[in-house]
Amino acid sequence: MATLLVCSATDDLHTLQTALAQAAAPVMPDLQVRLWPEAADAADVLAVAAWHPPAGLLNTLPQLQLIASIGAGVEHILRLSDLPPEVPISRIVDSQQARGMAEFILWATLHFHRQMDLVLQQHAQRIWRMPPQRAAVECRVGIMGLGAMGEQAARCLRDNGFTVSGWSRSKHGIAGVDTYAGDAELKPFLAPLDVVVCLLPLTASTYGICNAAFFSQVKPGAALINAGRGEHVVTEDLLAALDSGRLRGAVLDTFAQEPLSPEDLLWNHPAILVTPHMASAASESEIARQIVDNLLRIRSGKSPLHTIDRERRY
Repeated sequence: MATLLVCSATDDLHTLQTALAQAAAPVMPDLQVRLWPEAADAADVLAVAAWHPPAGLLNTLPQLQLIASIGAGVEHILRLSDLPPEVPISRIVDSQQARGMAEFILWATLHFHRQMDLVLQQHAQRIWRMPPQRAAVECRVGIMGLGAMGEQAARCLRDNGFTVSGWSRSKHGIAGVDTYAGDAELKPFLAPLDVVVCLLPLTASTYGICNAAFFSQVKPGAALINAGRGEHVVTEDLLAALDSGRLRGAVLDTFAQEPLSPEDLLWNHPAILVTPHMASAASESEIARQIVDNLLRIRSGKSPLHTIDRERRY
């Protein structure tokens, strides 16, 4: 029997399995939805719905026709050494997910703009002291990465009164947002910012982009928000920038290895707020709808939607 295998080495996907089974039942009644490591005949598995799929699993599935990331990103799949070379990889594209990301970036920006990082330090010491306030327009926020999520985040910050700019590999135009593009414009983009937001895709050119040279170009006392990919940030260089005072603080939502180890130094640094890859996610019903739709497309001989270019990595 044709099988959709739901798999993750890091997360409990029981409720997603249920959502996928419910979405498939009316249109693909012959499809069984199994949750790894539940036993399934490898020859029956036509697709996997995955988040950090277990190493060594994918190349044991000889009839695999689709690898579906259950999130917007696919790096957790592309880094696998056993990735079948010809199988299409899809991702979730959801306008509501972009809205959720914009909300997260607004919150994290307000964390620094309203000096909640200072308030939390004072709270630990039972200090009652109101920090000075300034208008949002006086706070300059820069978004790195102007795809669907980056553009919505930029618009959200703009509409809440912040002075917003954006940087990307190619030129974009967003009303009320100053935009920069390419390596030559990265330094002038960074120089005036109070808050730097990374929402870049992970590519060969963006891997480790937030490094010592990068931090040397930011305004002293600026803050970093990373909700892109953990591999964008060179951890040692970030810690050095924080310890030297070059950076004021950081909100980090993504990490090269997830879950973040309890022993990781990032947990204990007083200027870092760790969040558990929670910036935004599509609803399980939307994830299920898109994956089942792609299975129907494959069954009818069509190409799946929202597949990625492996060379570009997005």
